[in-house]
Amino acid sequence: MPKNQKNGHQGKHKKIRRIVAADNDHSSRESQNGVPAPEGSEVVCSPEVDFPIVAIGASAGGLEALEVFFSNMPSDANMAFVVIQHLSPKHKSIMGLLLEKHTDMKIQVAEDGVKLKPNHVYLNPPEKNLAIMHKVICLMEPPHIHSLNLPIDYFFQSLSDDQGERSICIILSGTGTDGTKGLRAIKGVGGVAMVQDEKQARYNGMPSSAIGTGLVDYVLPVEDMPKTLIRYVRHPYVEGQRKSTISQDKLNRIFMATRHVTGHDFSHYKKNTICRRLQRRMAVHQIEDIDDYIRYFQQTPIEVRLFFKDMLIGVTNFFRDKNAFEFLKETVLWEMLKDRPYGSNLRIWVAGCATGEEAYSIGIVVAEVMKALKISLNVQIFATDIDSEAIAFARAGIYPQNISADVSDDRLTNYFSKDNDTYMVKKEIRQMVVFSEQNIIKDPPFSKLDLISCRNVLIYMESTLQKKLIPILHYTGDSRNYEARWYHRMLNMLAI
Repeated sequence: MPKNQKNGHQGKHKKIRRIVAADNDHSSRESQNGVPAPEGSEVVCSPEVDFPIVAIGASAGGLEALEVFFSNMPSDANMAFVVIQHLSPKHKSIMGLLLEKHTDMKIQVAEDGVKLKPNHVYLNPPEKNLAIMHKVICLMEPPHIHSLNLPIDYFFQSLSDDQGERSICIILSGTGTDGTKGLRAIKGVGGVAMVQDEKQARYNGMPSSAIGTGLVDYVLPVEDMPKTLIRYVRHPYVEGQRKSTISQDKLNRIFMATRHVTGHDFSHYKKNTICRRLQRRMAVHQIEDIDDYIRYFQQTPIEVRLFFKDMLIGVTNFFRDKNAFEFLKETVLWEMLKDRPYGSNLRIWVAGCATGEEAYSIGIVVAEVMKALKISLNVQIFATDIDSEAIAFARAGIYPQNISADVSDDRLTNYFSKDNDTYMVKKEIRQMVVFSEQNIIKDPPFSKLDLISCRNVLIYMESTLQKKLIPILHYTGDSRNYEARWYHRMLNMLAI
């Protein structure tokens, strides 16, 4: 195989009735209907100039794919590459020696404290997970021996935290689902995902799992990845050469097309968020002029739906923010349920439930509190979202094995059934939860609720829409029931 082919591959505590709103954890989201902003105003976004970090996840069958990738990637592409593999702690890896035959870039095993440099390839060492902070590598101990270690997910998630919308991830051949959760995290912050065509991959488990999310930007043969990646990172908006000024009338054309195709309106979403998502879509399609993109957008319904999905992406895990769930279980629910009559109703609304992890997590902690109190209640958890695909996924209650990183062994045993590489939520919890598609602003709200979970439903909305939403949340509560004090950090989001 030729080496380095370069030709062309280039507050205080306050009382708020039954409303729980957690920290800025990006765990759920909703877009709402509203009136477009006045024409003539402008939104300005200035991307930061910096070299990109490309995270590559590969497992079984990945060596061949990596060889092809680096053979077609110029050594002066001004990117840093971090390759994460599944390594046996008992065998010395010779990946570096093998890849040296296919690139002039320096290849090294990542070491703790090393700052990444462009035109370098970094390999993960055995028995350690990689994390990154300010472009500096951190070596981390993997989970204890009984837990499933998912090093690709681990690094992808760390990269999303560190690099945000500049994050780029690639998933190559491999079995299992490692990388999918991390890909969701990268997409949730506006990054880009590229996956090897599953028909080409020697083992298509990892690529198929990633593609199944519906979030992947590029599905390509490996030999086409380098030139596509180079075109993307050299797009003026990605490279930082151009400041984007988008007039409000142009944004309104985007909003109108989105509302026509999807029935949902983003006109009261924060404009900087919309601007960044539009820039990313333009870079994916190699369109530099906003008017050209708007014409393409208006003529291509599938692009409208992809933009819609981009705006809906939220990073959500089981028991995300463990401190919040501990508080919910040990303080809120315990106080709420300890004097409840046997067989009475408990009504909970999870707004912006995404793919269901939060709703099922709340169901599990409710079950645990009822067991501890030795009571039985009629529990109804109404879980809603505007994304019909997410609702369908949540309703099935089937999740990849990597949820073991967030769910304790006891909870996996008590509340999930394992089937090969997946876990299904047991009927005891599934029958508590009713999933439905809902737009929180224009659709009728639920009533007589004991608890509302609206984790980050509000943070992407402008203040006018936030102020419209809060009274609706208050309206849904049953004034006869429990009131509690919440952490001031939870209330800040609501005290608008």
